Amino acid sequence: MDHPLYRELLAVLARDLEVLPDKPDETPANTLACLWNLAAGQRLAVSQIASTRLAELDEPAAAALKELIARRLSGVPLAHLTGRQDFMGIVLQASAAALVPRLETELLGWSALAKLRACEAAAPWVVDLCTGCGNVALGLAVHAPHAKVWGSDLSAEAIALARDNACFVGRPDVVFYEGDFAKPFDSPEFLGRVDVLTCNPPYISSGKVDTMPHEIRSYEPRLAFDGGPFGIGILQRLLKEAPRLLKPGGWLVFEVGLGQGDALQQRLSRLEAFAEVEAFADADGAIRALAARRRSATTEGTTDAP
Repeated sequence: MDHPLYRELLAVLARDLEVLPDKPDETPANTLACLWNLAAGQRLAVSQIASTRLAELDEPAAAALKELIARRLSGVPLAHLTGRQDFMGIVLQASAAALVPRLETELLGWSALAKLRACEAAAPWVVDLCTGCGNVALGLAVHAPHAKVWGSDLSAEAIALARDNACFVGRPDVVFYEGDFAKPFDSPEFLGRVDVLTCNPPYISSGKVDTMPHEIRSYEPRLAFDGGPFGIGILQRLLKEAPRLLKPGGWLVFEVGLGQGDALQQRLSRLEAFAEVEAFADADGAIRALAARRRSATTEGTTDAP
């Protein structure tokens, strides 16, 4: 856009904006376009700006835009300002109630979708643990409309946002429960009946959370990051509890932190509950998601804690 205000503010963002590695699409130009549209009264995610022409701003709107940019540069996440975030080709509502969906988590989403589409069941069951704003659950629900999908999270605020998002994306039938990890599904209705179990757990060690970028540690919920002293507390629970939920031949698909993939892949391969393990790497070759298929026949006591 050839506009003096646009050029001025783009230069400010190019100089001062810190673009985090896990939000690579939030470039200075994309950030400015999103905030410009917001100042003009339109909430858009990054994916929507290319098809939207920037409106002329009157003086109050221009002042509002400058304030929005100041807030963004102070560390407030772009998605918290716009209330919108892209994930798996859909646009979701975003807020401080839950982790802002990351591009890297799409590797988990697309990998789980491939397993879901390969299910023989006419209406496969999906359970998403640590669901946050519901991004993985709803990404799967939108792309696999034949699936029945549930999600759970310990945070009441996150569950409220996930429920809003279910209506927002046109899948109000997706059910979200508030509860501790897999406890909402610890019943005969779910045990041994889930085709695909997904999870994007907290996997950052407690000691490292306070060293994360200001934009993350100050504005996003610690509950979504803190994985305990070694960053594997929730991952250990996942490997222990997943076999009880999965039907024989069902798949567990989950995200892992940088540097955790190899060890967890080896651990999965040693668990008798699982017959097959797959690793999914990012563009840099780092394992960021793992999948494990529930063995069709197991012996008692084979789901010992990792």
